[in-house]
Amino acid sequence: MSDPGQLQFSLSVNGTIRQRGNAADMIFPVDAVVSYLSTVFTLEPGDLIFTGTPEGVAAIAPRDRLEARLADLVSLTVTVG
Repeated sequence: MSDPGQLQFSLSVNGTIRQRGNAADMIFPVDAVVSYLSTVFTLEPGDLIFTGTPEGVAAIAPRDRLEARLADLVSLTVTVG
């Protein structure tokens, strides 16, 4: 696995990239976030941690297709209901 502190992530809406960022640009390093959250509750394999958002926030509409990607490791695609 790549260094979590250097991972690229992105969000596209209907095939157009709206947000792109890198974990290196986060205010708190990934390991510090995981360490802190682990003192509050148990983290399990597969848990997702959302900490904020890079620039590019915009409205979405019903039937929009969103794809979130974490480097080349994993992606999630949803359609807005």
